[in-house]
Amino acid sequence: MPLLDESDINSEIENLPEWNYIEKTITKDYSFDTYLSGIDFVNKLALIAEENNHHPDLSIGWCKVSVTFTSHDQGGVTDDCIKMAKLSEALFIKK
Repeated sequence: MPLLDESDINSEIENLPEWNYIEKTITKDYSFDTYLSGIDFVNKLALIAEENNHHPDLSIGWCKVSVTFTSHDQGGVTDDCIKMAKLSEALFIKK
């Protein structure tokens, strides 16, 4: 899958609230009411990532989960990263 250029990435994430393009990644910090709500989100996102064979870098904190997508093989952001960001948003909205 080819890398997206910065203008394409910014155009895609413009419609994804609070997603940012930083150093060849797209990233967002999600906030939750409880620690376990964040863990539940991570577990569900892990299943979606496994189904799509595109896995995020995750950082779990107290009532906060940071999600970062990049293509390690390609060395930057691809359409798969954008797709997974959209799926992350859908999962978060559904919670």
